[in-house]
Order: sequence, then structure tokens, then C-alpha cells
Amino acid sequence: MVSEKSNKHQANAELAKIQRANDAKKALSDYEIEAAAVRAKTERLRALRLARDAAAPKATATAARPKGKKKGKAGSLSDWLDGEAKEGRRS
Repeated sequence: MVSEKSNKHQANAELAKIQRANDAKKALSDYEIEAAAVRAKTERLRALRLARDAAAPKATATAARPKGKKKGKAGSLSDWLDGEAKEGRRS
């Protein structure tokens, strides 16, 4: 009886091990298929972007930058603190 139970237990353990190995192979296969699809999509999108950039006129590539406010001369911390104190703010 005891050896019969241990044989069944061992057989179940081996079956579970084989099933886990098969599941792992399937999961890895799914992962590899998905990774290949992502690489193909990335290559396609890169080719489209490069074609679009090549067809675009050069003027748009060197478009003027938007003009912003020019910053004045940077003052020192003590100048800033003095200005804050004159405006009624305390430090």
C-alpha cells in the first residue's frame, strides 16, 4: 500500500513537472511572438517616420524658434532679498 501511494505521488509529481515545463515553453513562445511583432511594428514606424522626414522641406526643419521674454541681468541673492524687503515681504 505504502509503495503504491508513493508511486502514485511520484507519478503525479513527474506529471506536474512535465506540465509546468510545457507551460513554460508555451509562455516563452508567446513572449517571443509578441516581441517579434513589436520589433516589426517598430521597424515599420521608423521607416514611415524617416520617409516623412525625408519628404518634408528643409525650411520646416530649421523653423524659427518662438521668441520669449528676454531675461534681464541676473542679480545676486542679496539684491533679490532687498527687493523683497522693499515690497513688504519678510524673509
